[in-house]
Amino acid sequence: MAETIPKIKVENVVASATINQQIDLIEITKKFTHVEYNPKQFPGLVFRIKDPKTAILIFNSGKMVCTGGKSEKMAKIAIKSVVSSLKEKEIKIEKRAIVTIQNIVASVDLGGKIDLEEAARQLSNSMYEPEQFPGLIYRMKEPKTVILIFSSGKLVCTGAKIESQVKNAVNNLHNLLEKKNLMLY
Repeated sequence: MAETIPKIKVENVVASATINQQIDLIEITKKFTHVEYNPKQFPGLVFRIKDPKTAILIFNSGKMVCTGGKSEKMAKIAIKSVVSSLKEKEIKIEKRAIVTIQNIVASVDLGGKIDLEEAARQLSNSMYEPEQFPGLIYRMKEPKTVILIFSSGKLVCTGAKIESQVKNAVNNLHNLLEKKNLMLY
């Protein structure tokens, strides 16, 4: 058994939010010079902020999507910051943003090699087609996540809605790989 708990690095948190009202995106482009809005190419406005470094897509329906956050908290702070900026520039916003975490993507290094051919044979809910993609795709039922497993021992976990699910998924998988003797140190 590996003694150390693998270090998990959150790479991206995607959060959606809504303020349940229409927003005039053209008014935002007039009041903020750093936003990108090209409705012929994409219906949303891109509002980038430096702290926390994220991009928030704003749609005229009042829906928003934040990408680039490195934690749930950071994504929520980013959305609140953008809503505050809009209010400061007198963009009328009547309600608080209701934020929902949609997806957390994290990377992990288990610190050992993994025999993917053997892992594909032993792990149910897995798919490994090395001529298509170099990693094994493992669909975990609980917590519901998808983990890309590479022979280097590196993983990418996606689909979690809260950070504790990432930790549980990685630990469950790591224990399973150990139990089935699929980890080579």
